[in-house]
Amino acid sequence: MSQSKRPGVAEIHVPFRDVDMTGRMFLASYISYAESVLVSFWSSRPDVDDEPLYSPSKVSCILHRPLHYDEPAIFTAAVDKIGVRSIGFLISVDIGEERAAEVEIIWQARSKEDQSPASLPEETRDWLYRFLD
Repeated sequence: MSQSKRPGVAEIHVPFRDVDMTGRMFLASYISYAESVLVSFWSSRPDVDDEPLYSPSKVSCILHRPLHYDEPAIFTAAVDKIGVRSIGFLISVDIGEERAAEVEIIWQARSKEDQSPASLPEETRDWLYRFLD
């Protein structure tokens, strides 16, 4: 996966290990690449004192058209929803001007002490609004 200058964007050429016998990319591979792109995006957030933990509560993939072996695709992370205690991300998978897939990932904020739901810090919320799609 090659990273672009903007965090949360990466280009791949579908490797042989990620395709089935018909040459189509496995559904789980879309999610795996999307999670990697999301980690890249998330690493550029501002430092926050007493930041909560974040855990995924939903992961889904909508396949518009399958990727095939050695096909180039660009994965781009964007913020889809900002809740009081959760963040929704939408990672788009594009081939040129065509949308191949979308991976939705929702994270819940949890307190470090007892894992109970926690509010998003204002600094994080302000940063996320810059990327709201």
